[in-house]
Amino acid sequence: MARESHAIAPGLELSVLCFGPSGGRKAYLQAGLHADEFPGMLVLRALARRLAEAEARGLLRAEIVLVPQANPIGLTQTGTGFLFGRFETGSGENFNRCYPDLSDLGPLELGADAAANVATIRAAMGRALAAMQPEGALDRLRHRLLLLAHDADLVLDLHADNQAEPHIYVGPALWPEAQDIAAAIDARAVLLAEVSGGNPFDEACSGPWWALAARHPEAVIPPACLAATLEMGSNDDVDPARAEDQAAALLRVLEGRGLVEGPGGQPRLGCEATPLEAMAQLKSPVTGLVAYHCRLGDSLREGDLVATVIDPLGEETELRAETSGRLFARHSQPYAWPGRVIGKIAGAHPLSHRKRLLLTD
Repeated sequence: MARESHAIAPGLELSVLCFGPSGGRKAYLQAGLHADEFPGMLVLRALARRLAEAEARGLLRAEIVLVPQANPIGLTQTGTGFLFGRFETGSGENFNRCYPDLSDLGPLELGADAAANVATIRAAMGRALAAMQPEGALDRLRHRLLLLAHDADLVLDLHADNQAEPHIYVGPALWPEAQDIAAAIDARAVLLAEVSGGNPFDEACSGPWWALAARHPEAVIPPACLAATLEMGSNDDVDPARAEDQAAALLRVLEGRGLVEGPGGQPRLGCEATPLEAMAQLKSPVTGLVAYHCRLGDSLREGDLVATVIDPLGEETELRAETSGRLFARHSQPYAWPGRVIGKIAGAHPLSHRKRLLLTD
């Protein structure tokens, strides 16, 4: 294992763990891009130990890069007595949005050889990143993370939700190829979107490939980067035994894909993939306390009562499911205001109002 440090700002460094031989296939895994989402950090710590052992035994067949804490800026934002790691406090920007568009590469010499096209595109991406001059710590962080990940075949961005079952966000062009990854985390929802809005990290890595394929129909351009956002569970669910299990499952993913020598293999995935446009965000229209009537994992029918928002000085407002599906996420703080998302339901049929910005900011 080699450890690298990259300066983001005075006193802030990004630590990177590198395993295996470079120059061939590559996997990149990071956690803590939202610095207050903790389970993935522990998972990558456990995975790093397993990879070090595998490397010592000569079992690594690819370069594997781990960034267990991908947001040194967010880790410093503790002024309120809590770690505030989803948004950069100076700008208010979400740490997982606004990544550079690596599909804008100018003229490219592409043809019928898919492998040659992949090499050409990755080289052009590298030149585009090298030409950028990011200003400020936040842009330098985004730039550095893309530099580390842009040439990877596999990119896994580990997150967690407030209260949630494991779930995964991935592009339709990458499904069902990503089924082993979803099974590894025991996903209870698989949410598919080509463009979810805001250019999050995973789409900044995978999206350019299908954008370039559409722009160059005369060339053979495969989806050469399988990038996905893995929601490992609830934000506060930091459990060493669970992290060990999830690390072992991710190692089996790497084995199954031939990046690490080993048996691989995953259990059967227990859910179907559904469009992100079909995911209902349960939003409160009023201010008040939230009393949930459903548990995580409940199967709901359209119209079912999910929660009641209670004004301690006034009325009660019922919030009902606008679609049938699985309640896979709730908010951990039982207080709402107009527009606040307090639940997510994985439905099967796209909702007419779900356009453009499909993620919860």
